[in-house]
Amino acid sequence: MKKPISVAVVGCGIGRAHVKAYLELPERFALKVICDLDQEKAKSLAAASEVPEVCSSVGELCKRPDIEVIDLCTPPHLHFEQIQEVLHAGKHVICEKPLVASLEEADLLAEVERGSGRRIIPIFQYRFGHGLQKLKRLRAAGVTGEALVSTVETAWRRRSKYYEVPWRGNWSTELGGAVLGHAIHAHDMLYYILGPAKRVFCRTATRVNPIEVEDCASASLEMRNGSLATLSVTLGSSSEITRHRFCFSGMSAESNNAPYTNSKDPWTFTGDTPGKQQEIEEALKDFVPAPESFAGQFYRLYDAIQGEGEPPVSLADAREALELVTALYYSGETGGDVSLPITPEHPRYRSWIPAAFRSPERGRE
Repeated sequence: MKKPISVAVVGCGIGRAHVKAYLELPERFALKVICDLDQEKAKSLAAASEVPEVCSSVGELCKRPDIEVIDLCTPPHLHFEQIQEVLHAGKHVICEKPLVASLEEADLLAEVERGSGRRIIPIFQYRFGHGLQKLKRLRAAGVTGEALVSTVETAWRRRSKYYEVPWRGNWSTELGGAVLGHAIHAHDMLYYILGPAKRVFCRTATRVNPIEVEDCASASLEMRNGSLATLSVTLGSSSEITRHRFCFSGMSAESNNAPYTNSKDPWTFTGDTPGKQQEIEEALKDFVPAPESFAGQFYRLYDAIQGEGEPPVSLADAREALELVTALYYSGETGGDVSLPITPEHPRYRSWIPAAFRSPERGRE
């Protein structure tokens, strides 16, 4: 019988959701340590979750031979160095979004990953909701037909209290605003179903809070498969929703509107004809639900770490997400279309941060 994989969680913010997910999978993961600079937070979360140990240093965790996976839920500007530290220690690393601050850093991490024999596992937990998984199944079975037009709405609410956390709202530490830190999951869902964009046009604005980064955005995408998509993002919506709608030649698919769980059921699948509706029902009749959200990603990751297939989310997936972020920001800054893929010759390969806010170590023109 396979033993649980030992894991430590670093960070008591979104890390709380990770802790909860590991505790839902006791046969697959043994959560041994919670790490945070704020030891009172770490002790409180550890006591509530019955986790035996706390510490205050990633370096301390890296020295422990009994820890196999370190899960980073730390501020974005720390990820690049911390991921390397964990890989060099011979451990797998899970990391919250945004993974790193540039495509250059993503490509450098790919080199480190290849040489380490360990894996970088970016967090994209929205992929594993049952509704989205059903659409993925329909797509793989050829039921949907060709993609035509898709819409993604991320309309959330963030007021001044949210930005009391010192690293939020600043380019140097949060690395971006609504496009990067909030809508990235909804946009990843679009890519998960349709693949990447070919061309991007975007407008960004700061209209909700007095912060450096953007809190509103609107974008038009030409996907590589020829279909079109529109993205709408705001942190100023009194009524919070996340919504996806896909129009295919054979059917349409529409999510629920729950702001943070819209990849879960219920989704509405409507066939173009009675025969197509029957195809949809036939393809989904033996759908077997697996865990969702963070637990869904970790559940599938366990098998990959044990040598049974690839991780459910890869560094390449995170790079595609960050490439879209780079294109959205560059289009918003320059006012023009941006073609993908983005290569090392692109002026924002080393940093998507607008020139006015970029420090020398974050890239050069």
